[in-house]
Amino acid sequence: MGQKKVIKKTGEEILKEEKKMETATVKSDDVSVKAPKKKIDLGKVYVNAGYNNTILTATDKNGNVLVWTSAGSIGFSGPKKATPFAASKMVLVAAEKMKKLGFSDIEIFIRGISKARDAAIKALAGAGFNILTIRDVTPIPHNGPKPPKVRRI
Repeated sequence: MGQKKVIKKTGEEILKEEKKMETATVKSDDVSVKAPKKKIDLGKVYVNAGYNNTILTATDKNGNVLVWTSAGSIGFSGPKKATPFAASKMVLVAAEKMKKLGFSDIEIFIRGISKARDAAIKALAGAGFNILTIRDVTPIPHNGPKPPKVRRI
């Protein structure tokens, strides 16, 4: 197809970019001031454990998404994404991000019928969060559509 352009960066340039990302600065009157970090006391964690993937989303009290990750985004592919092992590894990655933001107390809302449900809850408990509630919000049909008529031959 064509040659790809490869950009090579030195170690110093990479470190500078990481520092820029970590210390978000707000410029006011030509003075650089660090933006105050908000400490999230109570957060909500939504775990969607489906047949094909497991997705975790962490929000604040108002529902603003602060952290999200999925088993596919950390490198699992195919049917391995819905395994309990992938869910526990995914939760550990999300837990690191959540601890940087200051999450301490969490409410867990879990949806789906995969085996990864229990692994995700156990990994969240093992990560050191204070779990206030665990709520199952899996949708359940109340009767569903009318079944088809019996086939006559």
